Amino acid sequence: MNIPSTSIPSKKKSIITASGMLFLLSGFIIFMGIISGEIFYTLPFNTRNSYISELAAALPPNLTPHLSSVIFNLTMILSGTMIIIAGFLLQISSGKLLVCIPIILFGTGFLGVGIFPGNIAPWHGVFALFVFIAGGMAAITSYKLVISPLKYVFMSFGIIALAFLFLQKLFIPILGVGGTERWLLYPEVFWLLAFGAYLIGTSTISQQRT
Repeated sequence: MNIPSTSIPSKKKSIITASGMLFLLSGFIIFMGIISGEIFYTLPFNTRNSYISELAAALPPNLTPHLSSVIFNLTMILSGTMIIIAGFLLQISSGKLLVCIPIILFGTGFLGVGIFPGNIAPWHGVFALFVFIAGGMAAITSYKLVISPLKYVFMSFGIIALAFLFLQKLFIPILGVGGTERWLLYPEVFWLLAFGAYLIGTSTISQQRT
């Protein structure tokens, strides 16, 4: 965090470490869960033209259960729960509501996407928007907890995600719906990984100095 590491109380260090670990692992789970879902998906699917959520429930008329749906839904539920818990832990340790509220909404979005697959309208779309908007905002507002130059990298991740969300009509003809969605989601996932590692590193360095 952007405070002198030696000033972090021992109990707070443990909370920061736990929060960072949950962020890091949730990012890993999301990324590898999507890849694993793609491996086991049995219907026609490609990165350019297929939504990620098709891994959970194919678009009509091919709504049939498959292993990828189990992988995808469990991935979203587990990672969403982890992000929500991490957000509350970060709030306890930092007191930064501006950062933590978007993070908790981000996790709620993943949780909802896992509970309501793509064929369940309108709830899947609602929670997907939570992921896309809150994730971008979380990456941007995390600058309040991060020192330079990393805070500018995190802010750029959020700006990229929101740009691809609100300007998707410009990108879809070039990248397809699938490519555009991945450019929207993956910067947020990479932020989770990097932010989690940053929190763990901050706490670890603090422990070594005390």
